[in-house]
Amino acid sequence: MAAAATAAAEWQDAERKVLVARKPGFGLPTACPTCLPVLLYLRMSQVPFGIHVDTSFPDADHIPSVEFGDCVAFHNEKGGVIEYLKDENILDLTSKHPSVSYPDVLSTKAMVTTWLADALQYELWVVTDGSIAQDIYFRELSWPIGKILHWKKIRDVKQQLGITKINAAEKEEEIYRKASDAYDALSTRLGDQVYLFGDSPTDVDALFLGHVLFVLNALPETSSLRSHLQKHDNLINFAEHHKVQLLEVDSSLAGSGSSDPSSSSTPRKRASSGRSYKPKPRAKKERTEEEKKFRRRTKYFLATQLVAVLVFLSIMGGVDSSEVDNEYDVDYED
Repeated sequence: MAAAATAAAEWQDAERKVLVARKPGFGLPTACPTCLPVLLYLRMSQVPFGIHVDTSFPDADHIPSVEFGDCVAFHNEKGGVIEYLKDENILDLTSKHPSVSYPDVLSTKAMVTTWLADALQYELWVVTDGSIAQDIYFRELSWPIGKILHWKKIRDVKQQLGITKINAAEKEEEIYRKASDAYDALSTRLGDQVYLFGDSPTDVDALFLGHVLFVLNALPETSSLRSHLQKHDNLINFAEHHKVQLLEVDSSLAGSGSSDPSSSSTPRKRASSGRSYKPKPRAKKERTEEEKKFRRRTKYFLATQLVAVLVFLSIMGGVDSSEVDNEYDVDYED
């Protein structure tokens, strides 16, 4: 309780809040599908904040993060940035809602964070040619590093979704069926309202709006997920209305959409109190240089390893990486 009070006090006293996110793209202030809902949540909460684009570690799982005072809320801790802000009694749109049914919010949120999130992951990493994910996560990395990380992510997503060579067609049908059901339910829930639960936003609005804006702006016209979404005019109108209100209208309460080079983008160690503390400016600069040197050495090492693997594969006849699947995949031949 004391730690929560401290974090809330830190938030109130902080002269500046900074969202660390991935770079903009597709007409959006951040092209990252996990960063966009956090940005929208801060905008819906009318919090002034700056944006720092992290290009040093574009594949890091701690992004997005929010820095305020001596504290940092990371994406890979405490259920994510939005949950952290809610749990620490800093920002909680749902609790301030005048007539919200908490069970309804939870069930609606579950559809967005499971069925729709899985469908988006499937489209981004499995169905498309990889160019969209490459632009978001790996464009700044050298070719061998980006290629290895991209291939690894595809394997991880397939494993997460339980996709093998044997059940690929079934899984695809299941993923799109659940996504379609979720859009149907959310369309019914929204109706002709401004938000999913009436006239004021909840965290589910930020999560769903981020999903819809990414699907409409980043996925190609041939996307099956996009096709399912476009069957619901009220969901499209919901996205277009809030995109204008939150992303295209310059407001002092909405915060700056420009990159803030002064903010730090590297993860920090947490103290025993549960807070994360920023180092002094000089120490931060020195540590950053060390991290860059270490990352360069890592790149060179991995590059040499990759070359060795490619030479070996060419000698042995080569392997098409598109045919490589999870460790537990089995091919049955007659």
